[in-house]
Amino acid sequence: MTLDIKTHLTGLVRAALLSVAPDHADTAIVLERPKLTSHGDFSCNVAMQLARSMKRNPRELAQLLRSELPKSPFVSMAEIAGAGFINFHLMPSAKLEVIRSILVQGDTYGRSTLGGRKKVQIEFVSANPTGPLHVGHGRGAAYGASLANLLAYAGWDVTREFYVNDAGRQMDILALSAWLRYLAFYADTLGGVPFPPNAYQGDYVGEMAAQIQRAHGDKYCRQASVVLSGAPGLPDPERADDDAKAQRESHLDVLIANAKALLGEDWNYIHNHVLTEQLADCRSDLKAFGVHFEVWFSEKALFDTGLVDRCMARLEKADYLYMQDGAQWFKSTAFGDEKDRVVQRDNGLYTYFASDIAYHLNKYERGFERIINIWGADHHGYIPRVKGALAALGLDPGVLEVALVQFAVLYRHGQKAPMSTRSGEYVTLRALREDVGNDACRFFYVLRKSDQHLDFDLDLAKSQSNENPVYYIQYAHARICSLLAQWDKDAGSDEALEEANVARLDNPRELAVAAKLSEFPELVESAARDLSPHLIAFYLKDLAAEFHSYYNAERMLVDDAELKCSRMALAVSVRQVIRNGLTLLGVNCPQTM
Repeated sequence: MTLDIKTHLTGLVRAALLSVAPDHADTAIVLERPKLTSHGDFSCNVAMQLARSMKRNPRELAQLLRSELPKSPFVSMAEIAGAGFINFHLMPSAKLEVIRSILVQGDTYGRSTLGGRKKVQIEFVSANPTGPLHVGHGRGAAYGASLANLLAYAGWDVTREFYVNDAGRQMDILALSAWLRYLAFYADTLGGVPFPPNAYQGDYVGEMAAQIQRAHGDKYCRQASVVLSGAPGLPDPERADDDAKAQRESHLDVLIANAKALLGEDWNYIHNHVLTEQLADCRSDLKAFGVHFEVWFSEKALFDTGLVDRCMARLEKADYLYMQDGAQWFKSTAFGDEKDRVVQRDNGLYTYFASDIAYHLNKYERGFERIINIWGADHHGYIPRVKGALAALGLDPGVLEVALVQFAVLYRHGQKAPMSTRSGEYVTLRALREDVGNDACRFFYVLRKSDQHLDFDLDLAKSQSNENPVYYIQYAHARICSLLAQWDKDAGSDEALEEANVARLDNPRELAVAAKLSEFPELVESAARDLSPHLIAFYLKDLAAEFHSYYNAERMLVDDAELKCSRMALAVSVRQVIRNGLTLLGVNCPQTM
């Protein structure tokens, strides 16, 4: 049976409270690690918590509590500090007990019941399936996947979800773009249709057009004159004023309407083809990145099931909708938004906001007790209107949390890397992964808090040096694997490690490594509470540094068999915690490097 030192210390303080203040014996006892090691291993502020209600001086109360602490073989000293902290200094044997805990618990070391198996849904990436994922999507994917792993490890029942925007104008634009590229194959006979500058430009659009042409020949051909019928002319490409932008959008909308009228049911084929192709590419890219989802939720399903209509009717009944200029508006200013928002345009079509309200209603109806949306930082202004809509529906907006993710800026040779390729597209996630590898991508993306700006150093990510944090951590893991392989030649075994006499580990470096290992369970809970997987990355860097320092200062495979076994037990514990932490971040643990 392994020792839980925090539970043990809590029991000591509880016993002292029962003696000194039995009426307050059920007070929550909080133990924290002091920032300075000179202040001990754990600190308790219960005396300051109770001083006012007990009308006692907090320092005097702390001294009284200390005098009533039961004796413990694991505590070398309990001292009073500051205004009334009780600081506990542990015996070396207590610090080293963590080694046995890790060896016994293995990949469950650090797991927590903090979440109480409450149902939490994490929606992330949710990119329009209108083209390849780019490096911005990559940060959201890495953060969301790591956060989901972390919350599951900390005791939540996690559902990972991707919201597929398969309805609405953007998908229509993609379908139109592919069709226009398809028509270009027959321009000599049909006449040329100028490709709109605000249509999708990437090479992948031409590839999808070629797929359609190979499969169906000229089945979807239409004369250029009818395709362009009624469309306003395109303004000068150099013009960027609002009127020019509106004219380009109007041109695009007319082409979409013409395409739907000219193709009839065949439009659905083209629309479904481009959706299927791009969604498959997205799934493949994310799978290769180590990111998976339990649910891929279709926006179109919200309309097919009538949920959008039902949602709007509910808002109307609650008097949160009104008509103006032929459109229907939601009173989002009533909930702190800067202006009211359109939910249904004058042409009868619902806005994206309307379907988004319905989607969030669906999340609540599925019984999630906690809902976490991971959005790009440019969606900051979207939060109050969504939460306002939830309140208007009679739902608790506090169930919804939004974590914002800043864009990542790529650097190479100290210079900002261009964010576009020769084809005029953004840098894709696939290209970045091929450049620096999955492990570096996953780790570097979570090196900063999600809402902080991230500079992604491509050269550092590919380097095999101690300055590269993911290499530094993986190298510690590989080093221990190498040690273990050598030790196995001396007939070592897992049973021998669990029975190792860890009391032999008495030098300061060994105690420092053990102390760092013992922080992992608390770190997991802290990172889960704050939605901050970057704390795991920081911790792993610190743990690797402690181990490398120890390894470089001490010989591990010494002649003394008992000491050798004890040192290997410590090393294998480090390996296990590195493995547990990197697994949360979706990073591999190589055995050789």
